[in-house]
Amino acid sequence: MKAIVIHGAKDLRIEEHPIGTLGPGQVDIAIEAGGICGSDLHYYNHGGFGAIRLREPMILGHEVAGTIKRLGAGVSRLGVGDRVVVSPSRPCNVCDYCLVGQQNHCLNMRFYGSAMPMPHIQGAFRQSLIADEWQCHKVADGVSINEAAFAEPFAVTLHAVARAGSLLGKRVLVTGCGPIGALAIIAARAHGAREIVVTDVMDAVLEKARTIGADRTINVLMDRDALSVYAANKGYFDVHFEASGNGQAVRSGLEVLKPRSVLVQLGLGGDVSIPQNMVVAKEIEMKGTFRFHEEFGLAVDLINAGRVDMKPLLTGIYGIDEAIAAFEAAGDRSKSMKVQLSF
Repeated sequence: MKAIVIHGAKDLRIEEHPIGTLGPGQVDIAIEAGGICGSDLHYYNHGGFGAIRLREPMILGHEVAGTIKRLGAGVSRLGVGDRVVVSPSRPCNVCDYCLVGQQNHCLNMRFYGSAMPMPHIQGAFRQSLIADEWQCHKVADGVSINEAAFAEPFAVTLHAVARAGSLLGKRVLVTGCGPIGALAIIAARAHGAREIVVTDVMDAVLEKARTIGADRTINVLMDRDALSVYAANKGYFDVHFEASGNGQAVRSGLEVLKPRSVLVQLGLGGDVSIPQNMVVAKEIEMKGTFRFHEEFGLAVDLINAGRVDMKPLLTGIYGIDEAIAAFEAAGDRSKSMKVQLSF
């Protein structure tokens, strides 16, 4: 089979790899759609991110869906021909964190396409993927395989919503409208947000934000003062989803959050300085959010039921042999929201 393998920064290759051995309780999936994630782009452009660096060639990818072509012994819930979306979250379920229901912090996590451990965890951008039955969620009739492949990044934002607490009737600020910021808009709207204001520095992504449910969008590069009006009377917003990883976005959010509100940090960036006195005086809760686990099933259910619409976010589909062009397109925020590969 063909697989998309990263060897170093800007060194992406299409290679032949053997199809894995099918074991008991496993299924063999013909992968048909795979979304390029921000972490995939970091490996492609920089050979890693932060302290995480490539130390050996690694198959990329973790946002995948496809059709089952073979069943291992003991598989009973799925059948050949079923379309499935695959959760890349594979915790050990025996470490201290798994045993208290924090599988996203598993000490022995085998998350597809991750260079954190050594040897690296090989990813799912391949024509054939052997997966455990429990990882697979059926795709409903009428839902395209490309829509289904949004389940993983959508689950990331559903976990962020869980970290924030109830959004029913809340006013929400989203800073940064890349794929995760956009999906945060959809997740917030699905969970009863009263008002959603979105900021970014590019008009193209802000136009997309309005399409998927933002009440107001602000280009903070063109109008730096537009957000500041929300700072009156100690703030306006109840929840801030920070998806840009930009230190200024964190500070701006703290200024417009009302007392006893919540800032949930989704975006990855470098070290930032925080106005500590403001956090203390307004009793703001600052929370991180990392991956997901049980939210993956909810993401699939919401997509299957048609309660959320992923189609506006899909801006390009490239064949596996066009992988380099796909990664270049995915890295161009002026043209792309979510780029997927076809296998």
